[in-house]
Amino acid sequence: MALFRRRRSADSSDSTASTAAVTAFWDAWPTVRSPLAESVESDAPAPAEVAERVSALVKAIHPDLDWEVGPAPQPQGGLEDLDLSADVDPAKLLEQLAALDDPSKLTDAPSYALTLRPGVSEEARVQSERWSRSAPEDSEWRFLPVRPADHDQLGNTVRWDDHELDLSHVSVSMRVNQGTSRIEVGVYHPDNMFLSGETRQAVAEHVTLLALGEDQFVRWVGKVTSLDERPMDPLPPTSMPAVAKQMGDLLGGTDGWVTLHGRLPLQGPIEVLVRHPVTRRDFPALSLFVQVLVPYADADADRLPQETSLVSLADLEARLSGLLGDNGALFMQQTVAGQRMYVYYLDPDSGVLPEFENLLMEWPEGKVQLRTQMDPRWQQFDQARRPYVRKLGH
Repeated sequence: MALFRRRRSADSSDSTASTAAVTAFWDAWPTVRSPLAESVESDAPAPAEVAERVSALVKAIHPDLDWEVGPAPQPQGGLEDLDLSADVDPAKLLEQLAALDDPSKLTDAPSYALTLRPGVSEEARVQSERWSRSAPEDSEWRFLPVRPADHDQLGNTVRWDDHELDLSHVSVSMRVNQGTSRIEVGVYHPDNMFLSGETRQAVAEHVTLLALGEDQFVRWVGKVTSLDERPMDPLPPTSMPAVAKQMGDLLGGTDGWVTLHGRLPLQGPIEVLVRHPVTRRDFPALSLFVQVLVPYADADADRLPQETSLVSLADLEARLSGLLGDNGALFMQQTVAGQRMYVYYLDPDSGVLPEFENLLMEWPEGKVQLRTQMDPRWQQFDQARRPYVRKLGH
């Protein structure tokens, strides 16, 4: 295998500063842990001194981050909430399936959650993910990098400005704005007529956030409106994730992948598989670019893989995916003239790169070449897919 020298990113100084801030947070965690737990138990704000200290520690990680504490949300309870994508960690999927079959498996779940809130800032989202992944083991706490969807809360009663609102009475409308590629959400509650405009809007956004979670809210929602009347075709808020998935399929390909075919001068037919659409928020921990060039021996007249090599390549890809789990993902592959090029991104803090390299060294059909580079803004991926942007619909 040819291993090329890894280049450092120009963002390395910023990364060092944020790493130091994350370390400082976890060093201080034992001193704020108990007061925060007590505030959740008593359903009261944390003591001012504790809250100020946590805020300072969080803002040091990234100035756009906010935080909140509360009861730990339980894993969603329906099959529609399972992550069945090709990149899902098999161990995590098995845990989710086991919990669906036997809810008692969740009895030892953490009681409290400390959640960072990056909002619309993608850089803050990257840092919140690093914070979460570096969290210490704690059986009583969950450390969430972003507020998740919580469909259980959509059946509960909330108090807002002295009004008690049963969220099970909420219905929504959804419209896809083709011009912006965003979803416009309308939220109706029978008690809207008794609420101020500001409160109604806050409730509408709260419902949408519970339905989608913060990441999907930021990615897909263009506008949230409070409705005066019940929609003509009302939907439950729990249907929002399905609409968001349909939106992704509409903009891209099946399960987030687009396959393209063409022909290059002097090289012949080319096959390209591209993850699309994809945003930095989809894989916030992955900033180590890895390009892999894999030759194959069994090719047809067009120098595309056939039979033996097709099976071997598929086996290699499956083994790499299993090794990486949520520490890396394939973004693109390009097959032409006897060689398949892969673009991966890995979590540089996971330590998975040496194992990744070792697995590639076992390839029997030729010399594998590998190049790595820190690339937190995914510039290498943007450059690799640039020739195909028009066909991808951008």
